[in-house]
Amino acid sequence: MPKREVFLGTEMETGELMQVGPNELAEKLLKRRIMLKDSLPGVIRNLEAEEDSLSPKVDRMKRSFQDANSKVAEFKNERGIFQTEAGKLIPEVKDIRETLIKSGGMINLDPKWKKRKLLEQIEEIEEKIQTSALDHKSERKLLEKRRSLISENDKWVKDRKDSNPEMISYLDKNRKMSELFKKADKAHSKMIESVSKAQPLYSKLSESSAELKEIKSQLDRARELLSQSDKAIEYWEKRLELGFGDIGPGFRDLLKSKKIVEGGGRSSFAKKTQKNVKSGNLVGEGE
Repeated sequence: MPKREVFLGTEMETGELMQVGPNELAEKLLKRRIMLKDSLPGVIRNLEAEEDSLSPKVDRMKRSFQDANSKVAEFKNERGIFQTEAGKLIPEVKDIRETLIKSGGMINLDPKWKKRKLLEQIEEIEEKIQTSALDHKSERKLLEKRRSLISENDKWVKDRKDSNPEMISYLDKNRKMSELFKKADKAHSKMIESVSKAQPLYSKLSESSAELKEIKSQLDRARELLSQSDKAIEYWEKRLELGFGDIGPGFRDLLKSKKIVEGGGRSSFAKKTQKNVKSGNLVGEGE
């Protein structure tokens, strides 16, 4: 299929375009510039209206996304504080437990609880959470396991408190540790919920921001074209009046290449093509 050019809304075959004379071409270019000058103000108004409509929406989306991100950061910080405080209590609880065992104060110790070493398991999970790079799925599994161990530990604490009043300090610290871990779990759940809300906001913000950027780009281009219109119209009017040769500064000879070709010389396109062919041959020879 022959190459086609679109010129002022009229399709022309390449051969037909080559037959267009300088005056006809200049008239078409002048007509195009006049048409642009007439139509661009309307185009600019429409783009400005789109920008005015979309900009506040993007600003609101940014604020919503920032608020959602702030919530994520807030709950993440809360989770970290509670986990850190609870983690500090683990060695304290273990030390008190060992002291009670040595002094004989740890009576009626549940063999199952002792065998499973709940505190050690909780401590191990806490170590993984604090030091490992975990994805949401892995972290959720560890938190669920910790939640189960805390629940089991709470039951043991309640049973021991009822039967061993002298263990109040130990049991109170144990209870406080459990409460802090539960608060950390609650903060974590809220953080995940906030992340889920922030993700669609980010997608919408990215899409709308890209759309606004494109509108602004088109608006800048339209304004630039409009600012050039009078100068371009004046240029082609002068060309039609004084011709297409060298008529002074800013008006070089537009027919120079045409004259070279008519005189038997090669066009700039032919020179470029020949240069590329030679370069290709040299590469081939080098291989």
